[in-house]
Amino acid sequence: MRTKTMTVAGVMSGTSADGVDVAVVRISPGKARPQLTLLAHEGFPYPAPLRRAVLAAMNAAATSTAELARLNWRLGIAYAEAVSATLQRHRFKLDLVGCHGQTLYHQARAEKYAGRKFACTWQAGEATAIAAVLGVPVVSNFRPADMLVGGQGAPLVALLDYVLFADTLRGRVLQNIGGIANLTAIPAGATPDQVIAFDTGPGNMVMDALTQELLGKPFDRNGASAARGIVIQPVLARMLCHAYFSLKPPRTAGREQFGRTYAAQFLVACQRHSRNPEDALATATALTAESIAASYRKFVHPRMKKRGADYIVSGGGARNATLMAMLAQRLEPMGCELAASEEFGLPAQAKEAAAFALLAWQTWHRLPGNVRAATGAARAAILGQVTYV
Repeated sequence: MRTKTMTVAGVMSGTSADGVDVAVVRISPGKARPQLTLLAHEGFPYPAPLRRAVLAAMNAAATSTAELARLNWRLGIAYAEAVSATLQRHRFKLDLVGCHGQTLYHQARAEKYAGRKFACTWQAGEATAIAAVLGVPVVSNFRPADMLVGGQGAPLVALLDYVLFADTLRGRVLQNIGGIANLTAIPAGATPDQVIAFDTGPGNMVMDALTQELLGKPFDRNGASAARGIVIQPVLARMLCHAYFSLKPPRTAGREQFGRTYAAQFLVACQRHSRNPEDALATATALTAESIAASYRKFVHPRMKKRGADYIVSGGGARNATLMAMLAQRLEPMGCELAASEEFGLPAQAKEAAAFALLAWQTWHRLPGNVRAATGAARAAILGQVTYV
């Protein structure tokens, strides 16, 4: 199929479950790789009842079929409304939508269930509801195709990272800090098969859970509370012994590893040493910084050239000054120069949504979207399912 220029809306709601990001992107064929231009970006918080329903479904030991069916449709309606509101503000004519959906469960490694071992994933959000409202085709359900050829279904942002940031002379690391933190490392002059990408561990997830529990706020704005605390080193050392951190890439994480249960255990451990909420938040912030830096030190740094690397941070964590200071303290001695993705022309909050616009464009043209070196897949795969109008 001959590729063509299209205007695509990417829709993303991440593991923080705080809302929906929409990025409208013009994507054109290029000689070596597609060319992307960000046309617009908007963010929409989930209405409080919807966020409660999402978080309840993510953490439920048991729930009803009716509840899951209603949530799936309600999310589809929310995504359609978010894209519609974006188009009302910016007046673009869409050709296609790529919707990641809301991850309710992601099991990257095979486990036994009903007599068989397999991996599985579920991103909720009824694609037909989006297509019906917007009147354009929707690509959704991106992760299963990669998993069924041996991959972990994540990280899928690696393709966007390579398309936008690969450089012949300079190594680059793209670090996203959402609920979960993930990185894509592109050595200077790398081909797609030489890209390194994996989830480093918790991003904002533990920090946010503790802020909500201790301070009654959704998150620690700018890391202000953590900045007043003292890191509880014995707790940090213990929590860094979690089995996930010793896994070799490719690896992927979610609420299954670092959700409410983990956060509750983390808080109990902190309170054995200090009842000061700010100390617990400082320790949770240090956990994110240290797990990111340790991941880079162990799995990426040996493959980067001695000239160092641009370390480009995006996601909500990029706005946390305390976290960024902790990262700089750990990464700069390894030759990393920290920067925000805005310095490279892409707003931090638009990145993941733009990635799913690109993946939808790839799917529409029957081109693979997974980076095998990132997900561990045995072969390239065309990702997603197309819902027509």
